[in-house]
Amino acid sequence: MNEPALAAVAEAFSRKARVYDAYGESNPIVEWSRKQARLSLLRRLKPQDAILELNAGTGADAAHFVSQGFRVHATELADGMLEQLKAKVKQLNQNERFTFQQCSFTNLDSVQGGPYDALFSNFGGLNCIPTLELMTEGLPRLLKPGAWVVLVLLAKICPWEIAQLLRGHWAAATRRLRPGGVLANVEGIQFKTYYFTPRQVQNTFPPSFQFVSLQSLCLFCPPSYLEKFSKKYPKLTANLMRLDERLNDKWPLNSWGDFFILTMQYQP
Repeated sequence: MNEPALAAVAEAFSRKARVYDAYGESNPIVEWSRKQARLSLLRRLKPQDAILELNAGTGADAAHFVSQGFRVHATELADGMLEQLKAKVKQLNQNERFTFQQCSFTNLDSVQGGPYDALFSNFGGLNCIPTLELMTEGLPRLLKPGAWVVLVLLAKICPWEIAQLLRGHWAAATRRLRPGGVLANVEGIQFKTYYFTPRQVQNTFPPSFQFVSLQSLCLFCPPSYLEKFSKKYPKLTANLMRLDERLNDKWPLNSWGDFFILTMQYQP
């Protein structure tokens, strides 16, 4: 990824940082989605395992894992996000178990503190580059044998968006299917977002990584940006969340949704 594009992403999310946590805490779909993503990793960890988080944002997930007794090294590029993350580190007062570093996931050679028992990246932070080899090829140096990798990425097939065809909104319905990425606008700054199939992501991993599981996220439940739906129909949204939880690992549903959760294991 070229430097100007990376700088644009960092600036966009720096501007978003101050309202990011408040938005998530007021949005029931974000809260539920974050819980599902965390559970995908937590169910595989052993007590006191060390986690490397990429694109840690404001540190909401990192702080949660630290509160559960794990050690977390949180990496993030955006200055504004790092300021919010630092505040959580200070609040928890767990400096030995909660560390952070400013760096991009495209520059993993600079990551400190390994090797780690797990790697985690949530909510599509990896979707701002056209291919993930820049990240996956650097993982063996950072991970212990048997380490888990849990990635939450924006999916290419989102039925809630495709349904916009029924309203005649062709551009909105097909945007994730366009080759070459789509321009996103965050806080007035534009940058490219790229959508992947799970198979495309799996194929970027070295042979020493084995597929473990695949789950959809926000397949029946609407995406978080449709928060008006969840507030207007809270009972229906809760039922759709439960349906997601029951069917999220069933083929072919596990490849679709707003996001998918891919779990791999490092087996050198």
